[in-house]
Amino acid sequence: MSRSFPDRFLWGASTAAHQIEGNNLNNDWWQLEHIAADHGVQFSGDALDSYHRYHEDMRLLADAGFNAYRFSIEWSRIEPSPGRFSRAELAHYRRMIETALRLGLTPVVTLHHFTHPIWFGERGAWLGDGAVDTFCRYVEQACTILDGVEWICTINEPNIVAVNHGQQRRLAEGKEYQFVGALPDAEIGQVLIAAHRAAAPLVRGATGAKVGWTVANQALLPVPGCESKHAEVQHIWEDMYLEPARDDDFVGVQSYTSQPVDDNGVVPHPDHPDNTIMGWAYRPDALGIAVRHTRDVVGDVPIVVTENGIATSDDSRRIAYTEGALAALHEAISEGADVRGYLHWSLLDNFEWGRWEPTFGLVAVNRETFERRPKPSLHWLGRIARANALTT
Repeated sequence: MSRSFPDRFLWGASTAAHQIEGNNLNNDWWQLEHIAADHGVQFSGDALDSYHRYHEDMRLLADAGFNAYRFSIEWSRIEPSPGRFSRAELAHYRRMIETALRLGLTPVVTLHHFTHPIWFGERGAWLGDGAVDTFCRYVEQACTILDGVEWICTINEPNIVAVNHGQQRRLAEGKEYQFVGALPDAEIGQVLIAAHRAAAPLVRGATGAKVGWTVANQALLPVPGCESKHAEVQHIWEDMYLEPARDDDFVGVQSYTSQPVDDNGVVPHPDHPDNTIMGWAYRPDALGIAVRHTRDVVGDVPIVVTENGIATSDDSRRIAYTEGALAALHEAISEGADVRGYLHWSLLDNFEWGRWEPTFGLVAVNRETFERRPKPSLHWLGRIARANALTT
């Protein structure tokens, strides 16, 4: 049986600058890796040296049959000090865009993927005075290199940004870090929404691209009788960030797993032999749940799956998970969801925000030599991309 996807469907993989480039010396995550080293946070260091090896990475995708690549540009490189912009770094990211286009890859560019300059943090980050205007100043400079880019994400997973910065806020206030059950900080979330709403028309006007942002979809499901709590939690986690996307050209769905919600809130993942390296439940069906819910909230706004994948050392399990996720995605499309693409997380086994152990990549990397070693999953998914169909 062959299950075809829509014409001009984007098939690709995603990355983020700090996780693969190496030596992002001027952003808040590099700073955190040093401050929290004694608490188990690992060091990104050279990462995968993709700052210099991006052509090799893109060629792996193109040669395998993909037609899209999502990557982020690093604010802290482009604006290393307030109001001072690096023409050399802007030119570097322009070369990345041109390389993607030359290889036949549609670039999907993210302007903010979790990291910001250290100086922005010292000014209070998203709760600092003028944060939205400061972000827009950077965005305006970024737009000078985005000619020919058709898809632009302003901010990656603002709900997760609101979780992370909310936890930093708690620590600054002398409160304990919440390792389980932390929710997005609503005040920070509102600033991120304001930043997106201010930046999106700037990008659209300067580039003519389709502009949106991506949301970490939780695929939350209510325990019977807990529908009211489920709706409350889902709004805090997702809908607050999906609702602004009603005014966008697309919305990015990012899905990995699903969890139930009972009267106490989100139920933690129980220990199970099928859990991923992240400790998440093995739920390839989560993607279909996430796409359907997103459509329910945003209406007819086009959807791009900007991240979906599994942390596993068993590549056959990665293939099985992805096949299940694509089957669920195809079913949602057949029900009327306007989905324009699927971008796997991730192209490379990368620095997973404080840890190296979770391996999400279609390509393994030797961190001593930086040798890229494509996994069977890269070629398996590439064949699906070439056929634009899931065949079983």
